[in-house]
Formats: sequence, C-alpha cells, structure tokens
Amino acid sequence: MDFMLEEELMDLMVFCLQNPQSPEVAEKKQRIAEIGSEIFADGGVDAMENFFFALGHRVRGELDMDISEFRPLWNGLSDEWRH
Repeated sequence: MDFMLEEELMDLMVFCLQNPQSPEVAEKKQRIAEIGSEIFADGGVDAMENFFFALGHRVRGELDMDISEFRPLWNGLSDEWRH
C-alpha cells in the first residue's frame, strides 16, 4: 500500500508543480490531503515525515523542483505536524 500511495502522491504533486494554473489543481491538492490522512492513520507523524522525505528527494532529483508547498495540506492531522 505504501508504494501505491507514494506513486499517487508523486503523480499528484508533480502535476500541481508542472501545471499550477490548471483548474484540476484544487482537486489534486484535496486528494493529497486525503492521502495524508490515510498515511497518518496508518503510521502517524513518522510515516508522514518519511513520505515527504522520500518524495522530496525524488522530485528534487528527477525534476529539480521542491514539494514543500504541499506540507501545509496535512496540517491539522496532528499537533506535531505544523507547516
């Protein structure tokens, strides 16, 4: 399951980064937030950090882009996650 969620997150984030003016961005960001809830329910804040760490390096390495703008989408899931 983790692999599938990671790939889906990668696709969603890359789409948003490459198409910031697309009308689909709001829907994609909503799905990113939903996936955050699933990750948190399954593994807590540590799992959330692990996903962002891995995806951040992949996106930076493959596309030279930064995914940090998506971190706030998971705010409110835990008091420990404040971005």
